Amino acid sequence: MKKLTQQEMGRLSVEEFRAMEKLPVVAVLDNVRSAGNVGAFFRTADAFGIGEIALCGITARPPQKEIHKTALGAEMTVSWRGFDSTLEAVEVLRGEGYRILAVEQVQGSVSLGEFVPSVEQKYALVFGNEVDGVDQRVVDAADGALEIPQVGTKHSLNVAVTGGVVLWHFFCGLHR
Repeated sequence: MKKLTQQEMGRLSVEEFRAMEKLPVVAVLDNVRSAGNVGAFFRTADAFGIGEIALCGITARPPQKEIHKTALGAEMTVSWRGFDSTLEAVEVLRGEGYRILAVEQVQGSVSLGEFVPSVEQKYALVFGNEVDGVDQRVVDAADGALEIPQVGTKHSLNVAVTGGVVLWHFFCGLHR
């Protein structure tokens, strides 16, 4: 096997990426503390053609060196909006027709593997703070919740890892 070159991979230019159709998915970051995790979300959103990232509360916003270090420039290609609070983002996105889903371990959550995203629906996926998860008020305001099944002792994943797993699932279900 030989590693592929950038040309062989068919890497899009920034202009081509901005012009392409994106998935109807917004990753909502609820007070994510680590700028490195924020950068990882930008890079993942770029890889899977996610429509937008909503940066809420204390979540770091570009331009920032630590975001750029992890995002490797994806913070310049992926659309984003800042919100003072996650509840504000939820209200705005719901008004734009998004179905709000908290990614959290809660009563009544749906296992990610059992959830089939619909091409007829727009989704706002709320990812929580590294310590406290998705704020309970945001969970209460959500239309539902998704949970990644786990069998280890921690029952917890890094928020950026969670984003990669969940956004991959939506990419597989919605990518045309």
